[in-house]
Amino acid sequence: MGQMTPMPRLDATAAERIQALAQRICDTVERVIVGKRAVIEQVLVALLADGHVLIEDVPGIGKTKLARTLCQTLGGTFQRIQFTPDLLPTDILGTLAYQPQDGSFRFHPGPIFAHVILADEVNRGTPRTQAALLEAMEERQVTVERQTYPLPRPFLVIATQNPVELEGTFPLPEAQLDRFLLRIRMGYPEREDERALLGRFLHGDPLQAIQPVTSPEELIEASQLVRAVHISPPVEDYLLDLVARTRTHPDLTLGVSPRGTLALARAAQAYAILHGRAYVLPDDVRTMAIPALAHRLLLAPSAELHGRTAETVLGQIVAELPVPVEPDVELLET
Repeated sequence: MGQMTPMPRLDATAAERIQALAQRICDTVERVIVGKRAVIEQVLVALLADGHVLIEDVPGIGKTKLARTLCQTLGGTFQRIQFTPDLLPTDILGTLAYQPQDGSFRFHPGPIFAHVILADEVNRGTPRTQAALLEAMEERQVTVERQTYPLPRPFLVIATQNPVELEGTFPLPEAQLDRFLLRIRMGYPEREDERALLGRFLHGDPLQAIQPVTSPEELIEASQLVRAVHISPPVEDYLLDLVARTRTHPDLTLGVSPRGTLALARAAQAYAILHGRAYVLPDDVRTMAIPALAHRLLLAPSAELHGRTAETVLGQIVAELPVPVEPDVELLET
């Protein structure tokens, strides 16, 4: 019987060090992506929690820029995969090529072998191609002709889809949406942010001046420490109560799965450590509830007819759920 890997030790000093790292990354990315601090933090939450992000928004909002800037800031490798109906799984994963010199076959890695992957318009790929990507996301490895190849670490997939245009698309089913840690929307910038955007991009591309402020090795260490962030029994009960209400709410026919419960817990851990804490607060759970859970819910037909969305139903659940008051700080920090 194998031994379990010991949990890394996380104290206030280590949490503050990761907070400083996150601050450095966010400040650097904001030189290119203006006025989207919360979005940048959510992508960092997914990265540190060893998850992936689905960005659902209209074209031209900055999804590709965000992925490229983040990767350049992290010092890792970046690949963009443009999903189209004729894209094959081998175009993503790689292929075996015959070597006439010695009669052998050599594996040629596909674009999936990078630290940050932008799966652009993922819903334009066929279900078979989508499944190949999602398997790599889940297993962190690729299998070609019975041979398994590990993917680089850290490994972050930022998938995008246009919620408006549906012609020629293959919408991700609920089982595949459940593989994404977070679903977020960037939204249009505020007027003054857009004015600052004009000033930065009319005379050049600020992305060209971005230099790495960390390394993949430092991010792997930070990701391991995230799992050591403490969740106290009262906060854990609050999280479980929230999840349970999605399974009994009359406006929902499909509640949060156990994978979703774990996703919310890990997202709350990562969000806590981004703000320099070695323990999770109820506000961390509340903040991450909608991006971590809304895409895992299925609305009842009657709720759809009344114009409700998964976000509004989940927001109502969060608003009505009693929050633990004045938690024992010593218990939280234990």
